[in-house]
Amino acid sequence: MILLQLSAAQGPEECALAVAKALLRLQAEADAQAVAVRILEEEPGPRRGTLRSVLLTLDGEQAERLADHWTGSLQWTCSSPYRPGHARKNWFFGGARFAPPAAELASEIRFETLRSSGPGGQHVNTTDSAVRATHLASGVSVKVQSERSQHANKRLALLLIGQRLAQHAEQVDSELRAKRRLFHHRIERGNPRRVFRGERFEPADE
Repeated sequence: MILLQLSAAQGPEECALAVAKALLRLQAEADAQAVAVRILEEEPGPRRGTLRSVLLTLDGEQAERLADHWTGSLQWTCSSPYRPGHARKNWFFGGARFAPPAAELASEIRFETLRSSGPGGQHVNTTDSAVRATHLASGVSVKVQSERSQHANKRLALLLIGQRLAQHAEQVDSELRAKRRLFHHRIERGNPRRVFRGERFEPADE
């Protein structure tokens, strides 16, 4: 099982439309390659029928190949259906594949089994196949009940925890880079706390 996310990031509404179209194309390619696709999460775009992002699972012998085909920067070349006459015709979105979590991650997670809820008929209502997984160090928690077996739900929960942690690490890294850039622009050109002089860079206050 592979986790794959398609995202318009901060692109305009045309990029969100591209993600929705990409999802349909990916599903068609998956059908042709006998790869099972399941949508785990969707973030709607600014217009009806568009998607800001979608998180998928891919399962099957060709899942690796399909995921690689949809990973990285992706481009849709088309005149804007929303802004007639607009000069831009290239709309970029991206695909990100989340690598399987490290083996030791499972030992850092508390798994709880619980009864599934929601639509699904008698099977869902009478089995304890749902799983809640909590990463003890960070508190990140997910509940999974989409699979029919407890084992499969645990496997998916582990993938989702790994994805959440990877996204958090990426966000922290991005914030640190932004702070470094901000610091660069905020350096005061005057009123120095310390002064150094000459080729030998001697402190002026000593």
